[in-house]
Amino acid sequence: QVQLVESGGGLVQAGGSLRLSCAASGRTFSAYAMGWFRQAPGKEREFVSAITWSGDSQFYADSVKGRFTVSRDNAKKMVYLQMNSLKPEDTAVYYCAADLPPWVDHYNEDEYDYWGKGTQVTVSS
Repeated sequence: QVQLVESGGGLVQAGGSLRLSCAASGRTFSAYAMGWFRQAPGKEREFVSAITWSGDSQFYADSVKGRFTVSRDNAKKMVYLQMNSLKPEDTAVYYCAADLPPWVDHYNEDEYDYWGKGTQVTVSS
């Protein structure tokens, strides 16, 4: 069993930055690929970013590529999402999720086995 708790959300002006954190419990955290998803009001949840268990590979949605950076610290059981050059369209609830092996499709939310409750990010224009 894995529990995930996101933090770091808030209100920021366009062009600003935020760093989201996801704290995980469970002894096998290092075995999980981790993902970030977001859901804006009235929209479906969408993929933002993912990172493999080792941290060697990262994946990004086209809409955030070059602005967001995902990282992890397996010793601390933490995953991070550094968000720079934020835009109003980045406003959403951001969720982290854990993906048990085998890893097939990091972009598909159905792939993920555990989810946090989310943290709100609001970007003002």
